[in-house]
Amino acid sequence: MKHHEMAHLYAEDILSEAIPSCIYMKKAAQRYLDDLTRASTEWPYEYNTELANRVCRFVELLPHIKGELARQKKNLQLEPWQAFTLCNIFGWVHKSTGLRRFSEVYQELGRKNGKSTLLSGAGLYLLAADQEEGAEVYCCASDREQAKLVWNDSRRMVDKCSGLKETLGVETSAHSIHVFQTSSVMKALSREQGGNHDGLNTHAALIDELHAHKTRDLFDVIESSMGARTQPLLWSITTAGFNTSGICFEKRDFAIKVLDGAATADNLFTVIYTVDPDDLKDLNSLFTDPAIWQKANPNWGVSVRPEFIEKAAERARQDTKTRNNFLTKHLCVWTNTESAWIDMAALNRCADPSLCIDDFKGEVAYKGTDLASKADFASDMIIFPKIIDGLTHIYAFGRHYLPEDTVADSQNAAYRAWADDGKISVTDGNITDYQQILDDFMKDAEDFQLRECGYDPYNANQFTSELTQKGVIMVEVPQTVRYLSEPMKEIDALIRAGRFHYDGCPILTWMFSNVTCQEDRNENIYPRKSRNQKANKIDGVVALIIAMNRFLSSGVSENSLDRFLNSEPITIGL
Repeated sequence: MKHHEMAHLYAEDILSEAIPSCIYMKKAAQRYLDDLTRASTEWPYEYNTELANRVCRFVELLPHIKGELARQKKNLQLEPWQAFTLCNIFGWVHKSTGLRRFSEVYQELGRKNGKSTLLSGAGLYLLAADQEEGAEVYCCASDREQAKLVWNDSRRMVDKCSGLKETLGVETSAHSIHVFQTSSVMKALSREQGGNHDGLNTHAALIDELHAHKTRDLFDVIESSMGARTQPLLWSITTAGFNTSGICFEKRDFAIKVLDGAATADNLFTVIYTVDPDDLKDLNSLFTDPAIWQKANPNWGVSVRPEFIEKAAERARQDTKTRNNFLTKHLCVWTNTESAWIDMAALNRCADPSLCIDDFKGEVAYKGTDLASKADFASDMIIFPKIIDGLTHIYAFGRHYLPEDTVADSQNAAYRAWADDGKISVTDGNITDYQQILDDFMKDAEDFQLRECGYDPYNANQFTSELTQKGVIMVEVPQTVRYLSEPMKEIDALIRAGRFHYDGCPILTWMFSNVTCQEDRNENIYPRKSRNQKANKIDGVVALIIAMNRFLSSGVSENSLDRFLNSEPITIGL
């Protein structure tokens, strides 16, 4: 079977659901078939099967460079999805000029699907067999090491393939692959190298892991450097990522619009391997069904081992800290945080709207406070420990403060709605009125047995001084791993066990969803807000962690809690 026939059959198998595929791949397959029909009309493009087969034959003359097949000195053998990709990119041409139709490619698929091998082979074809004099081919990435992955694979292929050297004159050096007869060169290029990269005359750019690009600078420089070429190719290949405001998600969004028919771009070829939105609604199936996993992994059973994905899925099901990594890297699901801390489904099960703080009057309590800058929330959390059936349960309530100018800002519609519902305490002016927080603090001291009140020292000197003078035990809780890791782990465990209880406050729920989890080499964790989501606040959760720090620091255990609860409360001064 010729490669273009393999590619055609692949498209039909997707549409017949012989191959588990997401909606985007079904649309990509249908687009290909529709274009074949259009090619018989006055549409300016046609499908050249000889060119499609040519690039595939070239790639299959290249050697494996890793693993058992490399040891056996085997050449590459294209899988149907790879043939579909290459045949489309290189087979579609302008009827009048014979030049390539596609000048841009957006390709998204899971990790370990052989994307570097595919790019390496295509890169060598673009360098040595694309009939381009003075071709400049760049292997691009956000950092130098990533950029060198594809380039190094290409170099190793050349070094192991005598035909490339003897027939096409391809040579390697420390920093380039070149063809002297055509003055063509292939290099690694990264944003990390600095400079504005002026002087590039790019024939082809292979951008690996586009999701990792924090800015669009390198992409734009490469794109602008292609103006003098007759058939340039900008090929972006990536897993999913976290930055939904970056260049990668922008390109993905436009690619989906093209597949949907909402935008027209005959020069863009795109394939997106991911799961379907409905798959994300059933977490049990998402973490147990291989047919779902296969949608994001076209090299399933070849370079992607089912048993590996099964183990990764089971870990992600049990451990939310690994879940986002599994979703982005193996299922190509975009998320808004790097590493989720809390299982939001478990948190939602902890919500009890019938809870009322007034029902806890006279009970032992701990507080945590995170004061604010002008634009942030000031949050105050109070927790009540209780023993139920020999196990500790925590009941949490919060107050959240914002200045009225922040609430009134047109960009903060949610704040206004929460304020109208009484969920936010609004203070006058453009800065938070600490006096209101002080007054609420003193009322809590009168209503409950406040043991200790933890606070973030930032912006808190005068505030804590006044409370200390009134007899409230204020304890500084520095915002470091040493002080925050254990309370975070305890809160996570309580939520998983259903022993954390709160009134379902939408502000606290929202703040929980914004917390990412940073882990050090010693498995200590630290709360962070996604660097790409500056508008997302976590102040209430930080205050809760501080309150839990004070509870844990008291040395109270389930065996000693009864004794502790019977101790004397603090005395509030006049």
